[in-house]
Amino acid sequence: MKNIKKVINKIGKSFISFVKYNRQYCSYVVLSLLCCLVIRFYTIGGIQKVQPFLIDLGFIVTLGSFGFFYKPQKQFGYYLILMIIYTTMGVVNAVYYTFYNSFASFSLLTTLGQVGEVGDAVFDKMRFIHFIYLLFPIMFIVIHKKLANKDYFNFIAKFEKGDKLFKQNLFTGIIIFAVSAATLSATAFSRLSKQWNREYIVDTFGIIAYQTSDLVNTLRPTITSWFGFDVAFKNFHDYYAENRLPKSNNSYTNIFKDKNVIFVHMESMTSFLVDLTINDTVITPNLNQLTKEGLYFANFYPQVGVGTSSDTEFTLNTSLMPASTGTVFVNYFDRKYITLPSLLKDKGYYTFSMHGNKATMWNRNKMHPSLGYTDFYSKTSFEIDEIVGLGLSDKSFFKQVMPILKGIEDNNQNYMGTIITLSNHTPFKNNEMFEQINLINGEFNYLEETRLGDYIRSSHYADEALGDFISYVNESDYFDDTIFIFYGDHDPKLSLKNYHDYYNYNFEIGEILTEEDENYIIYDYYSNELNKKTPFIIWGKNYKPSQKVDYYMGMIDIMPTIGNMLGIYNPYALGHDIFEIKNDNIIVFTNGNYLTNKLYYNSSKEEYRAMSLDETLSEEYLKKCKEYADKLIEISNGIIVHNLIKEDLKEE
Repeated sequence: MKNIKKVINKIGKSFISFVKYNRQYCSYVVLSLLCCLVIRFYTIGGIQKVQPFLIDLGFIVTLGSFGFFYKPQKQFGYYLILMIIYTTMGVVNAVYYTFYNSFASFSLLTTLGQVGEVGDAVFDKMRFIHFIYLLFPIMFIVIHKKLANKDYFNFIAKFEKGDKLFKQNLFTGIIIFAVSAATLSATAFSRLSKQWNREYIVDTFGIIAYQTSDLVNTLRPTITSWFGFDVAFKNFHDYYAENRLPKSNNSYTNIFKDKNVIFVHMESMTSFLVDLTINDTVITPNLNQLTKEGLYFANFYPQVGVGTSSDTEFTLNTSLMPASTGTVFVNYFDRKYITLPSLLKDKGYYTFSMHGNKATMWNRNKMHPSLGYTDFYSKTSFEIDEIVGLGLSDKSFFKQVMPILKGIEDNNQNYMGTIITLSNHTPFKNNEMFEQINLINGEFNYLEETRLGDYIRSSHYADEALGDFISYVNESDYFDDTIFIFYGDHDPKLSLKNYHDYYNYNFEIGEILTEEDENYIIYDYYSNELNKKTPFIIWGKNYKPSQKVDYYMGMIDIMPTIGNMLGIYNPYALGHDIFEIKNDNIIVFTNGNYLTNKLYYNSSKEEYRAMSLDETLSEEYLKKCKEYADKLIEISNGIIVHNLIKEDLKEE
């Protein structure tokens, strides 16, 4: 017992002595660790896990140990640089997480050019709390000045042995890593390498490990595009040998063969808006009418990553997943893809796309030709006579689009195009051109000054513009052989709290209901994820089936489904013709989550919410779905990063 006390006392004295003679280093460690804790707290919301704490500490200690190569007076600059790096990670990830509900990536630095286009949206989501991380290097500077004023550094220079302290701290860092690694599974390290689920990685490994792993993953293809090629190509061949989808053969096969096709990309339009009425005002009457007249897919989910709208365009046209790192439109635009426009172009179709914004937005000027569009009508093709949000208003855009479309029909036997709207883009700031819908019920004012209220007004305006376009089409002598496909590109990126408060606001008393109230509606993570579905409607002047389809469907399934209707086939499609797979579909998201008609699975927490509490799901079913989701992401990423379709076509 006495020996144990002696050991403890000796360790305590050694620790006190270390702190006394290394105050600058210790302040660096403590402040850096606090910075990492704050990053996790203000993003994923939890700091109770031991592993990420230890791994962050291991990195901080290990990197800090190299500071002992400098004399005490010179160590300040080295540690300050490290702290600035941690602070930058904090600010960037805090803002990025607020905007995208994910963590920033080095590969996304190539997309910074897009920030200028959506600057208002980014700044709108910035908060003072995002810059709390600046306090840590400021505090470090203050501590350094106080120590310098006391001549502390000249004092300890007499005692410090830099090489010994370097070895001790490096060894300590390695020990911390070893202890942390022993508590983690092989699955966790696999996820760290693949980088599919960033939230899981930060929650398990800490922010520094995530950012380091992300840097390695970003540099790998830059150093050599063939890194991992052989493994990816083998997996690619093995997958398609067993899973290549046959051509569909159902009641929808070839029903639109030789028809013209126009896709209408509806910015941020979600199913939440369908049939929504506030104070006797129908928010989206024209969208509602389309859902009743056309072939309406009521459980349709976009599968976007950080590329948002551009990811939708890519996935819709290729039946591949968005890239797990970076965005296809910016980072992988020069690859070979089999696409809807290119297959139709091979059949003699004229292909085009239209957007009232800059051609360089999301690198569309380069990516759209790669997708197979012959012409891209961008900002320079229109008169910018009316601005709403990020650019040309939808009403002016549709008005100017109509004569162009008529000219296209006059000069081409068949055509396929995509029209991309713009006005309903975040941050949905109120505009004098929006109808001032009454969002106040009686004396209470909840929606009037909320982001959800702004979104509702913005969506109402976008729907009015959509109605103008539909009227043009119906009243025109053109488009008798044209099929229009309307789809919402992604959810509006509103917070869970926005919807929670909306569903639980009691307008009679002007208060948000609490869990104790019998009328309280549970609106949690799973409710919010399921609420991200968007409208997907097939409609034409002479095609109004008034049919609702309830199968769960993802953006990746559009090309096989529509392709079957048009009589074209993509042998590399990873999605399914929804009328072939029906209720057996699995919708996979870029973070590893997946959705079926039975459950929503949260990959980060390895848990799920069943659609029906009365149904028990087997472990075999869960395992099958999880393996499918992981394999789909792996194969799709391999195709994108290593240009595997081009390589496969070479061998044929």
